[in-house]
Amino acid sequence: MNDASIVEAILFASDAPLTPGDIARADETLDEDRVEAALAALRADYDRSGRAFELREVADGVQLMTRPEFAPYLERFDTVPRTSRLSGPALEALAIVAYRQPISRIEVEYVRGVNSTGVIRTLIERGLVEGVARGEGVGRPVLYGTTSRFMEHFGFASLEDLPRPEDLPVVLRESETTSDLENEEA
Repeated sequence: MNDASIVEAILFASDAPLTPGDIARADETLDEDRVEAALAALRADYDRSGRAFELREVADGVQLMTRPEFAPYLERFDTVPRTSRLSGPALEALAIVAYRQPISRIEVEYVRGVNSTGVIRTLIERGLVEGVARGEGVGRPVLYGTTSRFMEHFGFASLEDLPRPEDLPVVLRESETTSDLENEEA
């Protein structure tokens, strides 16, 4: 069997992104360089032949995915898995975490202007956000950041793939620090 066929079979069967190192474990003759060469050959073949799927770099790995232009056709079938939708408040809180991580719940609430305990809990339950550190403020609050599941869900290879804040309709740039707010609560 050739390297490209082995790599393709592994990616086809996987429901999560895989690194070249992960893929190389499938066979003792494979190493990361051979996997990278096979990935390049598969990408070129898929692009040249106009396949309905592509190799996409997602969450520090590679995944075989249907091209976005085929989404309208797939939506008509109940057997095609659908991604769960997030509420507006959850998306808002998630965007704040993504752009300002690591960030505390109180800082998210300051930006949103409303209590965010429930939406942060929902984001944690869905594996999109997790506690990544402890803050320096009173009570050492949990600081939240996005997860690799977040990267997978939204198709980002890295956080640099997020739209630039200045290109967004709502500006998520750093504003005044909210550490004063944490100290006021004490």
